[in-house]
Amino acid sequence: MKSHTKAVVIGGGVVGCSVLYHLAKAGWTDVMLIERSELTSGSTWHAAGGFHTLNGDPNVAKLQAYTIGLYDELEELTGQSCSLHLVGGFQMADTPERMDFLRLVHAKCRYLGMETELVTPSEAKAMFPIMDETKFVGALWDPIEGHLDPSGTTHAYAKAARKLGAEIVLRNPVKELTQDPDGTWNVVTEQGTVRAEHVVNCGGLWAREIGRMVGLELPVLAMEHMYLLTEDMPEVIEYNQSSGRELCHVIDFKGEIYTRQERQGMLLGTYEKACVPWSPVNTPWDFGHELLQPDIDRIAPSLEVGFRHFPPIERAGIKQIINGPFTFAPDGNPLVGPVQGLTNFWSACAVMAGFSQGGGVGLALSNWMVNGDPGFDVWGMDVSRFGEWASLRYTNAKVRENYSRRFSIRFPNEELPAARPAQTTPLYDTMVAQNAVMGDSWGLETPLWFAPKGTEAKDIVSFHRSNDFEHVGNEVRAVRERVGVTEIANFAKYEVTGPGAEDFLNRLMTNRMPKTGRIVLTPMLNETGKLIGDFTIAKAGDERFMVFGSSAAQRYHMRWFEQHRPADGSVSIHRFDQTLVGLSIAGPKSRDVLQKLVDEDVSSAAFRFMDFREMAVGGAPCMVNRLTYTGDLGYEIWMPPAYERKVYAAIKEAGEEFGIADFGMRALLSMRLEKNFPTWFRELRPIYGPFEGSMDRFIKMEKNDFIGREAAAKELADGPKLRRVSMIIDAIDADVMGDEPIWAKVNGKDFGTVEDPHGHGPSRYDADGNVAEGSAADFGAASVRGIHDGEWSVVGWVTSGGYAHFVEKSMAQCYVPAELAEDESEGLFEIEILGHRCAARINVEPPFDPKGEKMRA
Repeated sequence: MKSHTKAVVIGGGVVGCSVLYHLAKAGWTDVMLIERSELTSGSTWHAAGGFHTLNGDPNVAKLQAYTIGLYDELEELTGQSCSLHLVGGFQMADTPERMDFLRLVHAKCRYLGMETELVTPSEAKAMFPIMDETKFVGALWDPIEGHLDPSGTTHAYAKAARKLGAEIVLRNPVKELTQDPDGTWNVVTEQGTVRAEHVVNCGGLWAREIGRMVGLELPVLAMEHMYLLTEDMPEVIEYNQSSGRELCHVIDFKGEIYTRQERQGMLLGTYEKACVPWSPVNTPWDFGHELLQPDIDRIAPSLEVGFRHFPPIERAGIKQIINGPFTFAPDGNPLVGPVQGLTNFWSACAVMAGFSQGGGVGLALSNWMVNGDPGFDVWGMDVSRFGEWASLRYTNAKVRENYSRRFSIRFPNEELPAARPAQTTPLYDTMVAQNAVMGDSWGLETPLWFAPKGTEAKDIVSFHRSNDFEHVGNEVRAVRERVGVTEIANFAKYEVTGPGAEDFLNRLMTNRMPKTGRIVLTPMLNETGKLIGDFTIAKAGDERFMVFGSSAAQRYHMRWFEQHRPADGSVSIHRFDQTLVGLSIAGPKSRDVLQKLVDEDVSSAAFRFMDFREMAVGGAPCMVNRLTYTGDLGYEIWMPPAYERKVYAAIKEAGEEFGIADFGMRALLSMRLEKNFPTWFRELRPIYGPFEGSMDRFIKMEKNDFIGREAAAKELADGPKLRRVSMIIDAIDADVMGDEPIWAKVNGKDFGTVEDPHGHGPSRYDADGNVAEGSAADFGAASVRGIHDGEWSVVGWVTSGGYAHFVEKSMAQCYVPAELAEDESEGLFEIEILGHRCAARINVEPPFDPKGEKMRA
């Protein structure tokens, strides 16, 4: 074993071997993988080996598609068989609600270029004859599903990495990780110490323990997972012989099971409600090629449903029950990327779907390490998406919830209860007492809407408009017509100080920094000119700036700030998190309310739109921004938590004569739609350029050389291919939720070649919304054909939306080809909602206060 290397990858499962291979392929051939035992000694060897492209996050789906496409390349490169079985698969719906969910998935697949198909139960039975079709109402077919040999695939990655010059050291546990002042890592192992520039934690079952070596508590937990293998089944043998095909995969949501053919029998796995964590505090280092004791009683409820839905499986003998641990993050997605606060320490763990995601994780991480950027939008997998609140106990509770709900529908208005409340503000009890329905905003309890007194403060979950609809509308109207107050503690808050603060922020941000006492809005770009942040910045003093942004991106942004902060100590950055909280008052009477609370002039002339001022509000020291996300006249008032109850009580008392009302985040998001305001993570994210995102007025190309300027200049010169637009939809009882496809009747103009930045490319459908050619029965990909005059085509996608209560319109934020972005014609667009295509039209000017006169009043 050599003593120096560019990077050490810790862990020899499928993810570690993928990372090693991709690093070597990217040119870092001086890399080493260290494994405590043999390759595949953790979760990999006992995995069921299934793979699929479908994922709730389109960006994760892209990386899953890459992973599956990589297997043929690995086999050709190494001669090592992955034993691929590309058989396709069904997701089966047993209720109308689950069928609505499949319609949503199918619609999303349209703009991703994935050739899924909705089919009847009888059509599914023709391809999976052991099912009882009377137990289902429909199904979704995906041709790109299958299974492989976990061991063979892992060794293919390893063999490919070795061929490129990488080194693999087996039977060599890592004992300690230390870092020298120059940033060099010392990887202390049983066979000696290796000095490395980078360390990658691919520890799998031991990722938590590897993290603890550097003072990190990763939010990851291993769960026991069982699947069974049946004896040979005559029904399987008969189908194989008569069709010449293998049975496909099936996911049964009702039974919380997945099943597929294994040799001449069936494999059936469960995500049971009565799930059990494995080693929830410490993972034993001596665990290896072992299985856990099966507990068939625990999975019996799922098996009973499976036996009713697939009767031949009940008649089959059980040959073996596999029970082994594998790891989850609280939301089920991987933990990938550089760890904020540590230098060159990388995470690639909690990859529970290793054979769907392992290749994509390896590609993204290697790009990140070698080029400084993952090359994709990997926010859904970024290790920075969890805050300090994601403790060991939080993780354990949330992972159990996620596991038990793996095949459950997540409704758009559903708030999951496990591990809550994790964080609360001083107003939490007050909000609950006022009948607030609370939501989880990056671990913080935040009011969503207020139920009438005497009713239960609870969402009725649905894909359609629900029990909050009327009450959110009342909150919106109260703000627009009078005045409202809401809590905004769930924003990110930073203070940037020092003699280099202004130059630092000018380098990071696209807009000019404001004068003292003023505010600017500004995006932030990465080196490739893509949107990685959106901020409100106030200059509080000569060397002091207050920065406000998205709470969910706090660690993501701190990592970027730290990466680019000058080494000379001229800039200090403080993240407040919940040591600074806020309230917002908005509406035409908000100035009247504020004036009663302060001892200085807040008239329009004295306290202008986009002014910042430190003043006492209700007798408490506060910072006040003259702006709100409602797009109305209003103010953001920031204070230490010790003063929040005092300020809130003063606001409510002062506002009583004006009919002040509490409003929640759903009303706020409704009002931002009326102003065409984008949101971070939905409209503004690293797959879009600033001009695509219609952020033109905040991009000062003539100012100093900000990060991403060259790429932004090219986008401007070439013209963006896409544009963010706002649309009004003729919806009936359901509004968009995000990721719906946008159809256009383009009359001979072929906009379908505009590449989806999620990466799957364009796809064409006929006038009925079906793939132009091919079907599920063909077991193949549908053909792509050109557009003819008058034909409808999927040309864009929805990023977010809902109902805009004051203007009484169903609205959406969307991306469409730039050539269509200002076409307000009737009949040009349709948006697919729950399987129905609704007429939609672009509205270039915001429907509420298009000239912005109210917020500037």
